[in-house]
Amino acid sequence: MTSKFTHRSKPPIAASSARSKILPKLSKKDLGHLIPKRGGTIAPVIASFLLKTSGWRIVGEIPDISQAVVLALPHTSNVDGVYALPSLFALDLKISIMGKHTLFKVPVLAQLLRWMGIIPIDRGNKGSVLQASIDKFKTGEPLFLGLSPEGTREYTKDWKTGFYYLAVGAGIPILPVALDYNTKEVRFLSAVYPTGDIEADLPKIYAQYKGVIPRHPERLSQPLQDVNNSAD
Repeated sequence: MTSKFTHRSKPPIAASSARSKILPKLSKKDLGHLIPKRGGTIAPVIASFLLKTSGWRIVGEIPDISQAVVLALPHTSNVDGVYALPSLFALDLKISIMGKHTLFKVPVLAQLLRWMGIIPIDRGNKGSVLQASIDKFKTGEPLFLGLSPEGTREYTKDWKTGFYYLAVGAGIPILPVALDYNTKEVRFLSAVYPTGDIEADLPKIYAQYKGVIPRHPERLSQPLQDVNNSAD
């Protein structure tokens, strides 16, 4: 899952604060019945209170689908999780991530990890990780799998494109999510249904992040710098 879509490098710049459109507020009641949920009752109330207290809000729309690859961007700081995780709990939305299979050898820990939505994956063979991820979706079980294509909290020239080939192989959409520190929004953007033409599809994803400002703008990945530099 480490193949890359290459872009011409430019000097790092700060992202524009312009917003392309105003998105509606998103809450737990707006989620359709197909979307995977945690089934919590107290956690959404507490998480919603914490977000409101911190001045953050959740906006956008999630299509009523049972499976998707969810992109968390931009990811430039460990602090991102302070706002991202409460947002998921506030929505009662279950997004799974991949973790080392060796962590699941301890029964008590394994139970906790599964409750958290972590899926055991053997990372020893990168090709098998992609296929194992596709196989998870092929079971037909509800699954939103969260991935960070930047692969680092530092500046990177390219995105890792394994997420794209996973979506193509599993026949599922890609759901971009943005953390904008300028507007204090966790923003669920428009789903992209991959066609198999990566050079045509990736720009559709990049464009949705135009104007999004991360905690550390100087670490913004090159593809998102490029989209901020492009003309409207």
